[in-house]
Amino acid sequence: MMTEEFKASKPIYIQIADRIMYQFVRGELSVGEKLPSVREMAIQSGVNPNTIQRTYRELEQMGIVESRRGQGTFLTEDSEMKLIIRKQLQKEMIESFVRNMREVGVNSDEMIEELTVFLQEGGDRK
Repeated sequence: MMTEEFKASKPIYIQIADRIMYQFVRGELSVGEKLPSVREMAIQSGVNPNTIQRTYRELEQMGIVESRRGQGTFLTEDSEMKLIIRKQLQKEMIESFVRNMREVGVNSDEMIEELTVFLQEGGDRK
């Protein structure tokens, strides 16, 4: 990670946690992989070390990472967790998509039709 840009609408520690989860489910980070130290991650992200400490604590409470005294912070060894996180993220994204479409008056049939056309036209490769 390089110094990152963050959105004001969401706490920075949550945004960093989300990025780590996305990297994990995309396979950019592996099961059991050691994460950068709090200090290293803070420098890479351009944030205070306390923010990274809070990020790691949040991920630990979710069961995504584990802290090993004197060794560092590691992604879970539980390979099932990757699938669980992926399903959770998919559900959240679908709920957001549907909510946004409903706000502009699109019904379920229209959503399915438009999404099908979008995918058939290769819109997912952009």
